[in-house]
Amino acid sequence: MPTDCISYQNSGYFSLLMNDYLDQKNDLQSLYNRFPTIENFEGQILEKQANYDNSNRVSLVSVLQKQYAAIETSHLTQQNIEALKVTNTFTVTTGHQLNLFTGPLYFLYKIISTINLTKELKAKYPAYNFVPIYWMATEDHDFEEINYFNFKGRKFRWNKESTGPVGRLSTEGLSEVFELYAQELGSSTNAETLKNQFKDAYLKHDNLADATRHLANSLFGTYGLVILDADNADLKRPFIPFAKEELLQQTSHKAVLETTEKLKKYNIQVNPREINLFYIEDKMRERIILEEGKYKINNTKIEFSEEEILALLESNPEMFSPNVIMRPLYQEVILPNLSYIGGGGEIAYWLELKSFFDTVKVTFPMLLVRNSVLLATEKQIKKADKLELTWSDLFSKQAD
Repeated sequence: MPTDCISYQNSGYFSLLMNDYLDQKNDLQSLYNRFPTIENFEGQILEKQANYDNSNRVSLVSVLQKQYAAIETSHLTQQNIEALKVTNTFTVTTGHQLNLFTGPLYFLYKIISTINLTKELKAKYPAYNFVPIYWMATEDHDFEEINYFNFKGRKFRWNKESTGPVGRLSTEGLSEVFELYAQELGSSTNAETLKNQFKDAYLKHDNLADATRHLANSLFGTYGLVILDADNADLKRPFIPFAKEELLQQTSHKAVLETTEKLKKYNIQVNPREINLFYIEDKMRERIILEEGKYKINNTKIEFSEEEILALLESNPEMFSPNVIMRPLYQEVILPNLSYIGGGGEIAYWLELKSFFDTVKVTFPMLLVRNSVLLATEKQIKKADKLELTWSDLFSKQAD
């Protein structure tokens, strides 16, 4: 049984919506800009070039240089950061939560898919530069989803309280996780490598964002990966007009609701709030709710008048955090981005957003489903061969 490839549609792992998207069904074509073929990138490049505000490149590069100042950076990554200054440079982006010690394997697959696509694009369109971006979900507050990893059937959990954006979270307490993990690893050469990776990332950095950046950079820096923490006031300044419109007009809610009507036969991935922004501090990330003319912060006694919240947005944009509906827009405003690479669930919610992007006049990126991989042991392969089973057989739906 050799290495084989199976289409997403035949894997049995993807939803009806994803299968229909990959089959380019007619009734879904209004929900995306261009289907992700290598030839279609030419039109995407030209559209983004015309639509993107190149003044945003200055703050983007400045922030990245500061974020990389304290870590060892490969020549290719430095070159890619510098290249973002020029107008013929574009990005391909993937994003993921700050899972402890990378978490699930598909974290790696997403980044590998992103790097590989930039190489393909450079070969096809040599007049342009293409930079792979890993967007760290530093503003996410779902700590329970990221505070563990599995190894040899055992779950290693970071027991800590967290209510705010996880990127700002102190790494205090991870030495205990390391001690337990080190005992399980043993003392082989590979074990020592893994121990050093964990220590260098989590025991030598003060917060989870810096630790995750170090780890991802140690794994992929030589391939030119650029890692971005967008929980930053300077990056959020170009996003102020969009956040202001969201507060005053609730534009995303109206546009996304119209799209979800078109997706009734599918399982809707996310439903929009009336205001799709959070208010954040170091230990808080709570929804902004408009009630009786006041902007109230959920689960607190904090509230603002319209004038007060708009003044706060202008002075402290870092205190406004986009949710799952608004984050993609934030990404596409600040990056000269062509394509987003994600899992089936991510692409499903991106497909809800095209009309919203059209309304606010921001180019919608091409959506590419990440690569998926199944690793099989030699014993499993021999057993399948003995039973004369192909990989397609193993993925096919079995009759009851």
